[in-house]
Amino acid sequence: MAGNSDPLSPRAKLAVTAGKAVAAASRAAGRGSGSVIGGRVALKLDPDLLGRLAQNLDVVLVSATNGKTTTTRLIAEALRAAGPVVSNALGANMPAGITSALAGGSDAKFGVIEVDEKYLAGVARDTAPKCIALLNLSRDQLDRAAETRMLAENWREGLAGSKAVVVANCDDPLVVWAASSSANVIWVAAGQMWKDDAWSCPSCGGVMQRPGDDWFCGECGFRRPTPTWALSGDHVLDPHGSAWPIHLQLPGRANKANAASSAAVAAVFGVPPQVALERMYQVQAVAGRYDVVQFQNRDLRLLLAKNPAGWLETFSLIDPPPAPVILSVNARGADGTDTSWLWDVDYTRLTGHPIFVIGDRKLDLAVRLEVANQHFQVCDDLDQAVQMCPPGRIEVIANYTAFQDLRRRVGN
Repeated sequence: MAGNSDPLSPRAKLAVTAGKAVAAASRAAGRGSGSVIGGRVALKLDPDLLGRLAQNLDVVLVSATNGKTTTTRLIAEALRAAGPVVSNALGANMPAGITSALAGGSDAKFGVIEVDEKYLAGVARDTAPKCIALLNLSRDQLDRAAETRMLAENWREGLAGSKAVVVANCDDPLVVWAASSSANVIWVAAGQMWKDDAWSCPSCGGVMQRPGDDWFCGECGFRRPTPTWALSGDHVLDPHGSAWPIHLQLPGRANKANAASSAAVAAVFGVPPQVALERMYQVQAVAGRYDVVQFQNRDLRLLLAKNPAGWLETFSLIDPPPAPVILSVNARGADGTDTSWLWDVDYTRLTGHPIFVIGDRKLDLAVRLEVANQHFQVCDDLDQAVQMCPPGRIEVIANYTAFQDLRRRVGN
């Protein structure tokens, strides 16, 4: 690596080479990017490889239930103002995928890494990050993820004693509780639209009071910390009280919140807010999310929504009625096989939109929409749904594997 006084050991180099070869073979066989299988092989050959690859990087870890991939991209763009960046931009966010990404960044100064929330403590231990961004915690993949308070406890224990600067969303009580074990926390008022996972105090179990945008526990005194950074409309307020305009090509309030957190992270590395926010404008789409594609002579906007918090934010940015909406839900391994979360989503927000339903679990979704008194049609596939849509740009909202299916079908 550039400026590396401690080159990789022969074993580590062999692991990197073998991992890249396996990844290339996987790509050639048409089985995706190969980053996960390549990383698994590399870690088998050298279990300490992730730490070795990270030792000469200034590492930023980004974890959350929603917004990880986008925020990782925004931070990476901002930090490129200060030097080369390596990042797992494709979203492979467990140790194997992260190892693969870092193995490809031999001249990088910064490593900007999205981490699955269940792996955060372990990856932080291995990579000795300079900064960790914590955005939110909400229910997700009910069959495999522990409930949210257990995840917060895992973060809290895993980050205790870390030397990292933690940039945390002070509007999410679970994130605040998790971050409070850290010695150096920068609080960002990034907002929280979905509140249904934080009505009880994570510290004592008491009932959380939520007057306006504030929150506190009436029983133990656990309360919202005072932020030094804040999202205010279309601006980021920095610790000096200056307001910096946010210019994004990505839509919605959630992405402005991601930009605010990203600006706070960039400042940790000496990149000023104005420079950071200007660079974030370069990000047009993130792994296909928000892309507008042409399919069957129609404009389709592809939107990813994996859990109730994500659906709520996505509903806030779709075109107004009568814009047609196609909803696609699967329940494969990567989605979580339990679809009971559909009942936590307020589908009455789609009233007035013509709705078309596809995906492996279209009938589960149809029952949910029926109960929400929505008018919808169940279709066999995307092609049929698009043919049935009335005029106008079509908003296509899908969960994780359904989104990948859509991208393949439209050639994105």
